[in-house]
Amino acid sequence: MLTAPQFSPATLQSVRARIDKAAAAAGRRPGSVRLLAVSKLQPVSMIRQAAAAGQVEFGENYVREGCDKVAALADVPGLVWHFIGQLQSNKTREVAAHFDWVHTIDRGRVAERLNAQRPAHLPPLQVLLQVRLADEPGKGGVAPSAAASLAATVAALPRLQLRGLMCIPPPTVGLELQRLPFRELRQLLQALQATGFDLDTLSMGMSDDLEAAILEGATIVRVGTAIFGPRPG
Repeated sequence: MLTAPQFSPATLQSVRARIDKAAAAAGRRPGSVRLLAVSKLQPVSMIRQAAAAGQVEFGENYVREGCDKVAALADVPGLVWHFIGQLQSNKTREVAAHFDWVHTIDRGRVAERLNAQRPAHLPPLQVLLQVRLADEPGKGGVAPSAAASLAATVAALPRLQLRGLMCIPPPTVGLELQRLPFRELRQLLQALQATGFDLDTLSMGMSDDLEAAILEGATIVRVGTAIFGPRPG
C-alpha cells in the first residue's frame, strides 16, 4: 500500500534560512521577502501540514485544483491564496471568487473579467502583471514595451489592486547570469514607479534561483520543490 507523502518542517525552515541569508547578503531587512509555497499537485494533507508549521501563503497553477483546495482548507484561518498559472478568460470567475492574488495578468481582457467578477463582499483582488522577458513560444506575459499600457488599464479597475510585476525567466546556471532577467524586471518596476504607478511587489525567483532574485529586489519568491519535494507523478 502506498504511503501518503509527509511534509517535513525542516525543509520549510531550510528554505526560510536561504531567504534570510540572501536578504542579509543584499543588505535588506529581515522579513522583506515573502515565501510563497507552490503547492500545485500536492495533496491537501501536505498543505495542511505546512500551514501547521507556519506557512501562510500558497500558490496554485490550475483553476479547478486550486479552488478545490481553497474550499478544503477553509477551516484553516489566515491562509492567503495566490493564482500563479496561466489564466484563460473562461476561468476568471472561479479565480476572482476564490483567490486573494493573481500573478499572471498579461491581457486587458482577463483583467477586466476579473474586475467584473470579483464578489462585492471581498476586498479588491491583488494582482501582478506577468512580463515575458525572453522570446519563449507558449509562455505567457506582456512584452516589457507594452507593460505601461497594460498597467494603466489594470490600475483603473476598481475591484483590482495592481501591486507589481512577475516573471518566469528561462533556466540559467550561475548567479550572475541568473540575476540579469531579475534586474531587468526590477528596472521595469522602477520605470513604472517613476511615471506614477504605486507598485511595491516583485514576484520572481524559485527553488533554483531565489538567491539571485532576492539580490535584485524580489519581494515574493515562489518555491515548490525545495519545500514539498518532487511533485506526485
